Amino acid sequence: MSTLRPSDLARAHGLSTQAVRNYEQDGFLPPAERTASGYRIYTERHAAALEAFLALARAYGHASGGRVMTAIHEDDLDTALLIIDRGHQQSLRDRDTLDTVRRAVRHLTSDTEADPAPETGAWSIGELAHRLHVTAATLRKWERAGILLPARESATGYRRYGAPDIRDAELAHLLRRGGYPLDHIATVIQQVRAAGGTDSLARALEDWRARLTAQSLAMLDAAGRLGHYLRLREG
Repeated sequence: MSTLRPSDLARAHGLSTQAVRNYEQDGFLPPAERTASGYRIYTERHAAALEAFLALARAYGHASGGRVMTAIHEDDLDTALLIIDRGHQQSLRDRDTLDTVRRAVRHLTSDTEADPAPETGAWSIGELAHRLHVTAATLRKWERAGILLPARESATGYRRYGAPDIRDAELAHLLRRGGYPLDHIATVIQQVRAAGGTDSLARALEDWRARLTAQSLAMLDAAGRLGHYLRLREG
């Protein structure tokens, strides 16, 4: 098997040689053999491992990609696959949320009531937080930003979230995952409530759909490169 220098691997991916050494030290690459003078000797396996890690980082994030590679190098394939499966679960959930929001937007009406009464069976802050997999503190933060306007029980002061509030929270959650700041999300939610001027909303949804598509394609690429590396390890 031909040998490579750290600079060979670095140059192929626009990295510094120190970055390659760091990836090896962190367990993202298999340990390299050394020459008599102490220089690292990399091989085709190291090149494939680096390609797999970089592809995983693009698809699942740097931290998750690193955990996959370290698990593989610890011969813990089950953990590596579990991390990947969880990434696919999150991607599917994001797509489901996007579809939910799209359906909500398509059925927007001219309901502009400033403080609608909560519907029968409206949710508590804990129930809504559980639905979105966020904390109650996050929902309170969104409320302070003007994103959510829950009604309050007259006797207890507890927040109650009806169908419009749940719709707004779903949309806020989607846009937050898309990297949008709270002030932008508040503007979009206000447009939804007014059922008008939704051009920015449509652009935001289309932008996030494009991001999901790009991420899914990155996952496919990562799967191919990781599979290639695993075959080399077995060889």
